[in-house]
Amino acid sequence: MTDAVTDYYAALERLKKRKGARINNDTVALEAGRKKGSIKKSRPQFAELIAAIDAASSVVGRPKLELTERLNRVKGDARDLQAQLDESLARELSLLRQVFSLRKELAALRGGSVLPLLPR
Repeated sequence: MTDAVTDYYAALERLKKRKGARINNDTVALEAGRKKGSIKKSRPQFAELIAAIDAASSVVGRPKLELTERLNRVKGDARDLQAQLDESLARELSLLRQVFSLRKELAALRGGSVLPLLPR
């Protein structure tokens, strides 16, 4: 292997160890201190390196998909909880309105011509 390819492999290993690092041809090249786009599929000496990069990116890419799915699930749960909260608040408001009207009716019955049987 040439020194450049060795540098690329070392850069790939460093990127694998970093949490959340994107792994593709350009990031490996930049990590190795080379220019972006220096790893080209048309160059036969990079065939094994490109295969290793693809394998590493597929392994690293999986947790990101799992996190996206988890985020979507949590967002769906939040929407469901918000709907339940809105329904419960509507029920409570309805019950408060009913209590108010019943108290008003009771006050009208007590304050009218009807006297309580037992004096207070």
